[in-house]
Amino acid sequence: MRKLKLIMLFVMAGSLLTITSCSSDDDGGNDGVAGSGTITAKIEGVAFTSLEITSFAQLTSGGGQTTLVIQGNTTSQGINIIVNGYDGVGTYKFTDSNVFVSATYIEPNISNPTESKIWSAPFQDSGNVGEIKISEETDTDIKGTFNFTAKNSKDDTTKSITEGSFNLKKKTS
Repeated sequence: MRKLKLIMLFVMAGSLLTITSCSSDDDGGNDGVAGSGTITAKIEGVAFTSLEITSFAQLTSGGGQTTLVIQGNTTSQGINIIVNGYDGVGTYKFTDSNVFVSATYIEPNISNPTESKIWSAPFQDSGNVGEIKISEETDTDIKGTFNFTAKNSKDDTTKSITEGSFNLKKKTS
């Protein structure tokens, strides 16, 4: 029951951030170092590796637009990235001039979800605070790298998420 609440918290937080994006013309870079079915990164220099059971990439199309959601959680942390207007391999920037690409780092509080700590990118007057690079997409998988600096709107603290990579099974709907 506790894991279900955690998963639901991350799904709800990710759903709140859905918007639309643009892709740049350059390639998506390299595949990164994430093992199959996981997301890896460094949060303020500390290693993060998502649990395979909580990690996914979801492509949803509707209204002439495609949205990519990438999510991975541990028992105490989560990363969620949303790219609306997704159009395949390429680089998508986290910038306040295009809020349609967003990323969130979450430290959930299962006992009291309203006390969960959430850092989001982009944020007001942030400029360019990172990017997600999709390097490979097949019928079944998606791979790439990411980095971003996110801000907690409650206390104005920031978190640096660096050396991020993902290697996930792709679901479509």
